Amino acid sequence: MAHDHFKSRDLLLQVALFFILFICLVYTFPRWADPNQNSRIDMVMAIVDDGTFMIDQYVENTVDYAKVGDHYYSDKAPGVSFLGVPLYAGLKELVDTTQVKNLTTRLAASETFKNTLRAEGSGVFEKKVHFALAQVALTFTLAALPTAVLGVLMYRLLGKMIPQKEPRIVVVLAYCLLTPVFAYAGAYYGHQLSALLLFGAFYLVFVPDQPIPPWRLLVVGFLLSYSVITEYPAALGAITIGIYTVYTLYKRKQRLWGVAWLLPGIILIGSGWMLYNQTVFGGPLELGYSYSELWSSTHSTGFLSLTQPRPEIMWEITFGLFRGLFIISPWLLLAFPGYVIWWKSFRYRAEWLVSLSIALLYFLFNASSSMWWGGFSIGPRYFLPALPFLAMSVPFVLVSMFRNKLGIAVSIALLALSFVPTWGLTLAGQAFPPDTINNPLMDYAWINWKVGNIARNIGTLMGLRGPWSLLPLIATILLIILGYWMLVRLRTDHLLSTELTKIYPSTENVDD
Repeated sequence: MAHDHFKSRDLLLQVALFFILFICLVYTFPRWADPNQNSRIDMVMAIVDDGTFMIDQYVENTVDYAKVGDHYYSDKAPGVSFLGVPLYAGLKELVDTTQVKNLTTRLAASETFKNTLRAEGSGVFEKKVHFALAQVALTFTLAALPTAVLGVLMYRLLGKMIPQKEPRIVVVLAYCLLTPVFAYAGAYYGHQLSALLLFGAFYLVFVPDQPIPPWRLLVVGFLLSYSVITEYPAALGAITIGIYTVYTLYKRKQRLWGVAWLLPGIILIGSGWMLYNQTVFGGPLELGYSYSELWSSTHSTGFLSLTQPRPEIMWEITFGLFRGLFIISPWLLLAFPGYVIWWKSFRYRAEWLVSLSIALLYFLFNASSSMWWGGFSIGPRYFLPALPFLAMSVPFVLVSMFRNKLGIAVSIALLALSFVPTWGLTLAGQAFPPDTINNPLMDYAWINWKVGNIARNIGTLMGLRGPWSLLPLIATILLIILGYWMLVRLRTDHLLSTELTKIYPSTENVDD
């Protein structure tokens, strides 16, 4: 019974962890007027509303488009847009014109909400509110939700390697809330969905101690292939995990032909993607980037903007003030000693190689891009799908750091130093920092926080302004933690009462 109690307690912890992550990630609304997000949403709306891939009616809201003949299309990988189609179609059935009109009226009358709008903007009107509702629903479902699920999967996977809960909890919370993931889980890009698909495939191969059943391999094939059509660089991770899958089958003494179970997903997803390319761009392997009218010089450099890794870009990706990952999230520096300790433990070395390989491949890819900074962005966003694999190494060093006061103090300091830039940049203003600002932390985040220009959020709709709009988020997190603690106490008291009853049975109705 004690084992069942601890298993139940761990399940409660995972549920609490999921809700804390999800609420934090959906509390802030996705940015309006973001060309990258708009390009994907335009495609969703064109398919559902107009029955076509052409975004001619919406192209004015984005610069990320491909022009083929006289028509315009999204130039993005189509995976996240394909998934958005049934969601948006369902949303249209739920939200009628009257509801949109009423919401438009309330927002237009809200002084707090109007303060978040640009003075030179077009204001609040029905069509824009309809678009924003679609953006919120798609973002919450296909960016925030995958990130929260990924956090729980990471906690579970690391539990196979490290029994201590505290290092795992810290790493999961830090990964989701103290890295650029926090920003992009609230944006309708493909990075976070791609990260979940890659990590989910890795999880399905690694977690079972027994031979991998065919159904898992079938799912792995679907996840890996869909990750690639969601973000094309995911091919780096998909190939790595594919090789790891073959090795795992061999290690567990399964027949290697079992890898054929990966093929149905790869063939089905790949065929659909090539059919889309053929229909829109005239060839099964033609990509939208080749037809980007405004970025033709960028995408024509090298192979679709890829050349070779350059030292100056490597520096900027890691320690540069402009987009440096370790400037925004210094706690990730623990990954370096983490990899050393992990290797020296002589445990899970194949997984060590997968983790390190994906991190290095994405790093070299990012350092090879002629537009490595990704436009208006927070941190090196092209690296995002590799972040959960990099973060996997950190618990190995936290286990030893948590054994002494100095280690705990250093851990807290690194987390605090990560909180300020991550939340500062993510919540500042109504757009991601422009790429014309060399030091976005001081010249964008700090300036916006000083004047109380905080990203639109649930607190804004409640009439709270500036930093005060974050109070409902803090209160909700505290309530979840309190609820988890009370449930654990109740279950512990019940278990203790049951055990005492066994030891000291009731003597009621027993003759003297």
